[in-house]
Amino acid sequence: MEKDVFVVADNVLSPIGKTTIENFDQLKKNISGVKEQNNQAISPKPFFASLFNEGDINIESGKTKFEQLLIDSISDALQNSGIDPTDKKTILIISSTKGNISLLETEVHTPELEKRIALSTSAKIIAEHFGFANTPIIISNACISGVMGIITGMRLLRPEQYENAVVAGADVISSFILSGFESFQALSPQICRAFDQSRDGLNLGEGAATIILSTNRKYSKNIKVLGGSVSNDANHISGPSRTGQELSFAIDQSLKEAGLSTSDIDFVSAHGTATPYNDEMEAKAINISQLQSVPLNSLKGYYGHTLGAAGLIESVISIQSLKEGLLLPTSGYKESGVTQSVNVVTDIKPIHAKTFLKTASGFGGCNAAVIFGK
Repeated sequence: MEKDVFVVADNVLSPIGKTTIENFDQLKKNISGVKEQNNQAISPKPFFASLFNEGDINIESGKTKFEQLLIDSISDALQNSGIDPTDKKTILIISSTKGNISLLETEVHTPELEKRIALSTSAKIIAEHFGFANTPIIISNACISGVMGIITGMRLLRPEQYENAVVAGADVISSFILSGFESFQALSPQICRAFDQSRDGLNLGEGAATIILSTNRKYSKNIKVLGGSVSNDANHISGPSRTGQELSFAIDQSLKEAGLSTSDIDFVSAHGTATPYNDEMEAKAINISQLQSVPLNSLKGYYGHTLGAAGLIESVISIQSLKEGLLLPTSGYKESGVTQSVNVVTDIKPIHAKTFLKTASGFGGCNAAVIFGK
């Protein structure tokens, strides 16, 4: 019999807070990190994003901003968690889409630089910082990386391959990343509005998050990871499925693994990028899976799209929603702009919730779904 997987501790490190509690308190006040940025190093013209200010992150010698974000987030989550990173029963999983890719903009291109920007190099630096006994696992699968990291942790722990998993994700925004999304005409010239009729693109964001998982029964009163699944559209390198069938498949497989039905899901934390195609596809998938009446929110209007960290940040905030019995709204949403109706939350409200579903989708047609519950 496979073991239960419990959430031991977590952290969100973002421009609006350095801990999960700080972040949730800001969200309750409807405070967003997304604002107009004038950063010439990233773009010659103003753009909307959620970015750290100069001096927010104290970068240690030999580390990059990306690595420091991960170290700070993991440090906060590990504090008082009772989890020992040096234990052979503990595995580190790192999720990111871009890692240190920004070094290509500032450094001379050499074989040494190629090695330095490799995610394996960053993972080794972070593992050595904490003294992790095992070689870390890297998840880099576009924007589902954070959710996929959680699912990977669950799958390693259930058959007792390890007892604990530290799952952390981060991304930072650079000129390369911003111009890439600009080339797709995917960026909004205002704060993004997921699922709204007037949505016109996404905002990017920086951040990190950590979730520590364990099968140790001493955490048995904690929230659990109940099930998760990954699928692929096989549709287009950047355009999502036209039908939503493939994300729906991941949702349904997650429900099956968790031993739940759609009526057991109390809210959905959507990917909700506020791009015309992603929100439409996600709305179709939610309807196929018969979840259209379940309350749904997107946190992209508060954090922007934090890429490889998004699934982790949004999962941690939703776990906090379960703990506090408060469901957060979808920033900027006024009127539905998708062809299949979804129950978008527009105001913060009390909720008696036991479970939630987190979804994610990304370039290359990848999809992921994970279910958490009390």
